Amino acid sequence: MGNISQSIKKFMQNKNTVTVLGVIAAIAVLYVAYNWRVKSAINPVNVPYAIKQINPGTQITSDMVGTRQVPPAMLEGDVLRNVGDVIDKYSSADTVIPEGSLFYSRAVVEEEQLPGNIILKYPAGYVLYNMAVDTESTYGNSIYPGNYIDIYLKAVNKIYDEQQITPDADKIMLGKFISNVKVLAVKDSNGQPVFSNLDEQRTPAMIVFAVPEEYYILLKKAEYLRSYESTLIPVPTNESLKDEQGDLEISSESLKEWINTVTVWDET
Repeated sequence: MGNISQSIKKFMQNKNTVTVLGVIAAIAVLYVAYNWRVKSAINPVNVPYAIKQINPGTQITSDMVGTRQVPPAMLEGDVLRNVGDVIDKYSSADTVIPEGSLFYSRAVVEEEQLPGNIILKYPAGYVLYNMAVDTESTYGNSIYPGNYIDIYLKAVNKIYDEQQITPDADKIMLGKFISNVKVLAVKDSNGQPVFSNLDEQRTPAMIVFAVPEEYYILLKKAEYLRSYESTLIPVPTNESLKDEQGDLEISSESLKEWINTVTVWDET
């Protein structure tokens, strides 16, 4: 046994032997790497494709999508490889996805990235309201479509006597006015969706939501009370994370009554 061990030791200490073994090991590594690369290049990959033509702005449903195997060489660029990246998304507003085509990220967008998508996304009897905002009032551009906000009202309640306004009696009012408002869109000053292209840094200028007509009139009245230095303040909430969202409602009857007291209702 000892002789065998000595022989192996001498064999391994031989420089020529080490060189030969090194060459063999290098060839083995190259062979394995080559085979892996060849298989990676020729083994087909399952990817989603369009079973039928999908017109611009169409929601992509499961009956529109199939899967098939294609060579990896066809997957260069922005080809979407997972069905989950396609189902329930939308075809871009300026793109027709032909029957049999693979899906590309530039042609598949989220719902909020569609121009004018809010037009059909609010209940009958509601009215769209456009609230002016900026980066600061949106908490550093942190209010997204689909989020819920509460709307606060800040105003100066000017106390009148029979002769004149009494400046010393002015009171600053601040309170939650409307709760559980769902944001439909966030747009910049050009009317473009702020989050439609993450490669561009767009500044929020307006958030759009829908409310019953009564609430719309109250918001507009509050907006026009410039002599009372009124300001509408959006405050984001975590309502969208709940299993069931709370009802849209007036939070302060006193603010509602005050607005109606200092304004006139036109019944025509």
